Amino acid sequence: MRLFYNLIIYLLQVPVAAFWLFRGIINRSYRDRVGQRFGSGFPRLERCIWIHAVSVGEVQASVPLVHAIARRFPDHRTLITTVTPTGAAHVKALFGDTVTHCYIPFEMPQAVDRFYTSVNPQLALIIETEIWPNLYRGCGVRDIPLVLVSARISPRSVGTYRKFLPLFRDTLSHGIIIAAQSEADAERFRSLGANPVRTWVTGNIKFDIALPPNLVARGDDLRSQVFGERPIWIAASTHDQEEQQVLEAHRQLREQHPNLLLILVPRHPERFPQVLELIQQQGFSCVSRTEGRRCDDNTAVFLGDTMGEVPLFYAASDIAFVGGSLVPVGGHNLLEPAALGLPVITGPHVFNAQEIADMFVDLGACHMVANAKELAIAVSELVTDPQEAMALGSKGMKIVQRNRGALTRLLGLLEPLIGDDD
Repeated sequence: MRLFYNLIIYLLQVPVAAFWLFRGIINRSYRDRVGQRFGSGFPRLERCIWIHAVSVGEVQASVPLVHAIARRFPDHRTLITTVTPTGAAHVKALFGDTVTHCYIPFEMPQAVDRFYTSVNPQLALIIETEIWPNLYRGCGVRDIPLVLVSARISPRSVGTYRKFLPLFRDTLSHGIIIAAQSEADAERFRSLGANPVRTWVTGNIKFDIALPPNLVARGDDLRSQVFGERPIWIAASTHDQEEQQVLEAHRQLREQHPNLLLILVPRHPERFPQVLELIQQQGFSCVSRTEGRRCDDNTAVFLGDTMGEVPLFYAASDIAFVGGSLVPVGGHNLLEPAALGLPVITGPHVFNAQEIADMFVDLGACHMVANAKELAIAVSELVTDPQEAMALGSKGMKIVQRNRGALTRLLGLLEPLIGDDD
């Protein structure tokens, strides 16, 4: 099965290279260190702890882990790899030069070998679930401890993995430690061949979200300096075909609440110009973050066209809609706004964090809506009834507080793996 897998990988090299070249023409950020995708130009490191976080959401989730590792193992350099340029930009914004960043190579065996030869990690941590047979095997044959952090497998993914069960059974056989989000996730990993002795339930480190101590004060300052005294709702991490629904909901809301302001933050920066054009086409008066000017009484939409400021925009808002959920993307992080005590609204497509979303819904800590009309109704109810908004936000904040502790449990697993050689 592995030979067949690698044959497919080699056959895909040319179309993958062509696709990446095409993306680089459209979006210049995909040209950044493109050689690393194919196995060249990696940094040379010693005493390295490697953390892989696919994109922005995983990078944000890694923040408390990165800080904890820096405190516990100060003699080790932290390497963070991402797949997307937006993830790379978020690493830079969050950590600056305190960590090293590079892109993860494609699954070609030679590229993977060059990656390990250059960065030489002593410990590998993969955030959530990225199952790459060659990458995982590279750790196994080099005796590099590999931990899947906050590991999860959705129920609908298990069937797909089982079609390639011999490959995944082999992939999970290299001494990998599974630090699963829940017992259900742990059982799914066991069914795919994970060693039961090495499969643990540690919880989701996303609950250990670390907000900057001055975030609320900065949000208040932004609100007073840019937005003024008016009700504000935010639609964060939105996607194509979702902004249209958000703007339609906002149009309906403005009929009842004419001074209501929408902060709209698309997920991907390459779409900022497209979303600005959409806002203008819809006839809304708009101010963008990069303009650096204050909203006036006629401003209906504020476009968040910068990277790394979503937490700040949450802190300046009254109500939060979390995007990627009105379209079948899988939803984004409900915990960020919940940790700030904001009332949270989400769409139905939340399969990327189904258990968290189910917890919020079951405990009455969020509203789930299916379309623009339901979104408008939910926001209007919360604007009209501040007590209900406060109660909803309080429930979400309590969920975050009660589920903290995954990071402590995870560090307990890491201690014997990295040793005490500092």
